[in-house]
Amino acid sequence: MAVNTSQIEALLRPGLAKVTGKYKDWPRIYPKLFSTRKATMRVERTADTRRLGNAQIKAEGAPIFFDNSAGQRFVYNLEIYTVSLGYAITQEAIEDNLYKSQFMPSNLGLQKSFLQTKETLAATVFNLGNVFDPAVGGDGQALFSTSHPIDGGVVANTPSTQVELNEASLLNAQIAVSSTFKDNAGLLTNIRARTLAIPPALEPVAIRLQKTALRPGTNDNDVNAIPIAAGGLTEYVVNPYFTSSLAWFVVTDEEGLIHYDRIPFETNMWPDDTTTNLMVSARERYRFGHDNWRAAYGSFPTA
Repeated sequence: MAVNTSQIEALLRPGLAKVTGKYKDWPRIYPKLFSTRKATMRVERTADTRRLGNAQIKAEGAPIFFDNSAGQRFVYNLEIYTVSLGYAITQEAIEDNLYKSQFMPSNLGLQKSFLQTKETLAATVFNLGNVFDPAVGGDGQALFSTSHPIDGGVVANTPSTQVELNEASLLNAQIAVSSTFKDNAGLLTNIRARTLAIPPALEPVAIRLQKTALRPGTNDNDVNAIPIAAGGLTEYVVNPYFTSSLAWFVVTDEEGLIHYDRIPFETNMWPDDTTTNLMVSARERYRFGHDNWRAAYGSFPTA
């Protein structure tokens, strides 16, 4: 049923001091965590490949070692979502509303709804980052796993025992990113921690860890190593769309958390020929996902 006069009864009579219901929104968060690419296909695919491994010592007169194992290893599939929303409002509700400047019938907050939906879907990449999605495929592991396969072994981008955010766990994450993240041939990568991503409940912890000159939580006069060690980590992003108040993530400088932009936000408005109701709708097409686990490190403590 369309929005009608019975649903805006108070707005039909003079004497209201104010019409409320519109509030300030959070600034956009996802651009701080994801790289945006332009999508041209219904399903965007990324092939993760192996390059050459280490060179080998050659004995005199011995043949050269040939590494012929290069090539495709994993394929990531991200199907583009179509996101839509609309509403109908009667012609009488438009005509009889005395407070159109404060409650605009042709604009009931579609853009805000779409922005929050977008942030929610972006945060879902982290919220469900410890759950493998076979539709995405890739290396057969969740985004955050202790067993990402590479030639000759596995690499972790989450601790074997999930730990809360503190000085030791954050330093361990920074060091793990810089010293254990390897390519598919087993060669070390020059990847560094860039941004700490946290729920609102962990912001006080992040401030103490990143914004103090001396070692946090001690009486020692030691230098705080977090902004310096393993390339340093000085930025944090608070994300109210994270569903856990304890989980925390480190986003690295390696591209791999992806926002595919297919069709930007667009609106449509038309009168229904039969009812004369005003029909308003909007849609956009995009997808958030990942195609390289090296883009992040995460921990999911439960207590």
